[in-house]
Parts: sequence; C-alpha cells; structure tokens
Amino acid sequence: MARKTGTVSRGIRCPIIREGDDLAALVTESVVDAAREEGFSLNDRDVVAVTESVVARSQGNYASVDAIAKDVREKFSGTVGVIFPILSRNRFAICLKGFARGAEKIVLMLSYPSDEVGNELFTLDQCDEADIDPYRDVLTLEDYRAHFGENRHPFTGVDYVSYYQKIITDENCECEIIFSNRPESILRYTDQVLSCDIHTRARTKRILKKAGASVVFGMDEILSSSVDGSGFNESYGLLGSNKADEDRVKLFPREGADFVRRTQKLLQEQTGKQLEVMIYGDGAFKDPQGKIWELADPVVSPAYTDGLRGTPNELKLKYLADNDFSALSGEELQMAVTERIRSKDADLKGQMASEGTTPRQLTDLLGSLSDLTSGSGDKGTPVVLIQGYFDNYAND
Repeated sequence: MARKTGTVSRGIRCPIIREGDDLAALVTESVVDAAREEGFSLNDRDVVAVTESVVARSQGNYASVDAIAKDVREKFSGTVGVIFPILSRNRFAICLKGFARGAEKIVLMLSYPSDEVGNELFTLDQCDEADIDPYRDVLTLEDYRAHFGENRHPFTGVDYVSYYQKIITDENCECEIIFSNRPESILRYTDQVLSCDIHTRARTKRILKKAGASVVFGMDEILSSSVDGSGFNESYGLLGSNKADEDRVKLFPREGADFVRRTQKLLQEQTGKQLEVMIYGDGAFKDPQGKIWELADPVVSPAYTDGLRGTPNELKLKYLADNDFSALSGEELQMAVTERIRSKDADLKGQMASEGTTPRQLTDLLGSLSDLTSGSGDKGTPVVLIQGYFDNYAND
C-alpha cells in the first residue's frame, strides 16, 4: 500500500455565475486551473459536483410571485387548504406569498411538533405534558397559543406561525391556521388542497383524493410549466426552489442531463480523463443538535453521469479483522484483507461481511459530502472535486 490517503474532497473556487453563462465551460476551466495551480492531478472516476443553485442561475430559471399566483388561480378557486409546508424563509415564504396572492382565503395546516425536515414548533415532551396526541388531535391557532404560546426558531429567531400568517394577510387574503398531521383534517375546512410536503407528497395526495377532496395539487405541480414566460420545472415545480429576492424564486434546475454530459465531455477533452459529473442540492443528513434533516430538495442529485448510478459494494474491514482474519496481524492481516477485497463478489447484498456498510445511492452519499464541503454561505466553492471515492484498501 504505497498511498497513504483515501478520499479527498476539495471545494473549487469559481467566478460568480450569472444568467446566460456557459457553466459547463466555466466549471471545466475552474477544475483544470485548480489542479494546475495547486499541483494535483486529475484521474479517471474523479467526481465533479456542481451545486444546483448555479446551474439554475445560469439557466435563468426564475419565477415571480405573480407567476405563482396566476398558476394558483388557474388551479383553485375560493378557499385553498395549504398543508404541510416546511418552516423556512428561504424555501417557502416567497411561495406562500404567491399562494396568498392567488387565493381568496388560505387555511394553513402545519404539522406538529415539527415540520417535515425537523424544524420544531415545540417539542414532543411539550406535547406529552399538554396531553396532546400529534397523531390524533387537531389544534386551532387559539389551542396552539394556549398550550404553547409563542415559539421562536432557535436558529433564526422567527415565530413562523406569526410570520406565515402575516405573509398571507399582507396579500389581502383571509387566513386561518390549524395544526394536524393527518392530511384529511383539512377537508373540514375546504375540499381544495395544495400539498406542500416534499418526500411524502404522493401519499398525502392519495389520502386526500380517497377522502373526497375535489381539487388536489402538490407544490411539484405549481410552475411545472411556464406561466407567461416564467421559469419552471417539469418534474418538481416549486419543490427545490429558493428565495431569489422579495419577489422571485429560483427554481430547481432543468435539463440537468445535458449539462452533466457536456461538462464531462469538456473535461475529457481538456484532461484526457473520464471524470464523472453530477448536480447536487441539499445533502441527505440530519443535524443531531438542531434535529433538522437537511434534505429540503426533492432529490439530492437531479442529474448525474452514468458512472454514478447504483450503490456502494463494499466489505466491512472491521468485520474481516474481527471474524474471518481474527488470528492474523501485521503484514499477514493486511495481505489477507487486500486479497479478499480484490476477489469480492460483484454484488455483496446479504453477505455478513458487508453488514454495516452504507446502503445508499452513490449520488446521495456524494451529494451529502459535496454539500458539507461547499456549505451554503460565503466559501465561494459551488463546485466540489472528489477524488479517490471509488478506491479501496486494495488500491495502491
């Protein structure tokens, strides 16, 4: 084993990306320049990950509050039940503004004690103390305030209940707020429902339709096509969108497959190597301190090259050391483990020696690593280069 390092993840600094930029060319140039200036080589199966934000920005995939409102008016009338949104100024507030502008009344139904991605209104312990069953009980705004008072998010300091209420009423839209975790609870108030959950949306819509809702759409179906020339996303609609300014959202990127293939081709022309390319959004991990599950995008990666399909196929080194080769040590142990890795089956599913390895999609793992590497602030590294990810103990 000559090499002493395994996987390396590098944030790659790029120019500030603007609408209309040739992003594939800029990414290629930035990666090649970084390798030359920092003195490292590029190799086959290195991974270049590009954040969805700059892909959408280069595409100009934006939509206004008015465009959202018009789509809502075309799909609903009168009172609209807006259910299961996440608590986020960046992810949902501007969307809600558009919903309110397009409706006469909104009945906003919040899940409790936390939203889908873990932002808490209050704690489960507080539910227990108040003798409230979150799987059964429906709370009015008055019930909520009486039991739990004002609750500000520990990180943002925002009382999201008041904040969302004000967004709706500022649009001259009547507002009623309730709290429930059962989709059908909204049908006591209206049979027209806009479901805003991300990963459970198919189940929510199925339950609502079965329970008798007359009109059911999800956020994935708002701006799934262009409204008066606006941006859109045919697969995810408003899901994965972010606040651009006080009147616009930036949507999840479109035509990602074309972008990753072209970037891969340019990198191969420049380096002679077959690198893999992906677009990444939120990583799929949970913060144990804030209890927030990071994945507010509909998927971690909306597009990637073919070499990133599938899941890891790995042996657990500690299992081999503690079981199969427990009587060995030193160079003899190293050689035995190396040989076992080299001769491993193409599919280790179900084998004890692979137990405890991570059975997740490669793009989810790589996207999470990329999200942690680039961060969401001022690092200025919207591109991440991951090297050695597909190596193992047996590779020199």
